[in-house]
Amino acid sequence: MSFNIEELARKNIRTLVPYESARRLGGNGNVWLNANEFPVSTPFYLSQQQMNRYPEFQPKLMVERYANYTNLNTNQILASRGADEAIELIMKTFCEPTKDMILFCPPTYGMYKVSAEIIGIKYHAIPTVGNWQLNLPVIAENLDNVKLIYICNPNNPTGNLFNVNDIYHLLEITAGKALLVVDEAYIEFCMESTLVKLLKDHMHLIILRTLSKAFALAGLRCGFVLANTQIIDLLMKVITPYPLSIPVSDIATQALSKKNIILMHNNVKKLNINRKWLIEQLNMCSCVEKVFSSESNYVLVRFKNSMKVFKRLWNQGIILRDQDKNIGLSQCLRISIGTRKECEHVITALKNLSLE
Repeated sequence: MSFNIEELARKNIRTLVPYESARRLGGNGNVWLNANEFPVSTPFYLSQQQMNRYPEFQPKLMVERYANYTNLNTNQILASRGADEAIELIMKTFCEPTKDMILFCPPTYGMYKVSAEIIGIKYHAIPTVGNWQLNLPVIAENLDNVKLIYICNPNNPTGNLFNVNDIYHLLEITAGKALLVVDEAYIEFCMESTLVKLLKDHMHLIILRTLSKAFALAGLRCGFVLANTQIIDLLMKVITPYPLSIPVSDIATQALSKKNIILMHNNVKKLNINRKWLIEQLNMCSCVEKVFSSESNYVLVRFKNSMKVFKRLWNQGIILRDQDKNIGLSQCLRISIGTRKECEHVITALKNLSLE
């Protein structure tokens, strides 16, 4: 007897539109500027060779080093498989499926929506206004049954920071009602804007971090949740028994040494110089309509014909990220900041396109 396997799947999974990661979208090129990865790699070597034992639940030295890096206590930190696991973990811990809601503000990182749909949590999507800022009046009107608010700061894919006074206000109106989750995946590119200092006085604040971006370890899949101890203890009940493999914690611990943190900061300074140069050059390309300011390792650009630009550069092995279908991002492409040579390739290709 034959039957349709799909009929066994949950209804919400059958209708789910999955998140399309850069690698899932594919492409053939030698200038990869579509995934916000750091353009250069730092070499690491495994110091632990025995793999027959399960890893530590929360690797002690790694957590201690991240605590020192963030000026927090170790009991305020939870390590996870990238920030992506943490996004979903928080929903699993605090939201009742079909009853509770989350809220996010598009255009923003797509996994907030996808994770909610997978778990079966309803959501409010409150679009940003003006220069990609929070629409506080509308957010305030839609807090019924909302347990979690996710904001990405700097925001992906727009690259901007949210007004800090708006974040203070958001913390005020959610106190005692909901948790505010601030995704700081890109904060090392504008470290002065971190909200870690607010954890002390705002018990309902959660901050997400990752080693994927500035630490140049996207392939490692290591992230961190920063929050008050009560939240961390609850998350520890839900997270998988062995979140990080031994090789992951081994390399992450090395990356968090004082020497490698200094190296990371120096690499970020160089990348930010490349970002400034790329923005200046993009503004001189006739095929560009607008270049948005950025505090991250990517820049959002509105073109006169984004699909033509995307396809033409794709065919030349320069892979960018199409944002045209996202709310408010018509004719936009997101360009990760690469090496100076990679940035020069982009500008040369765009100038040649402009001459046609």
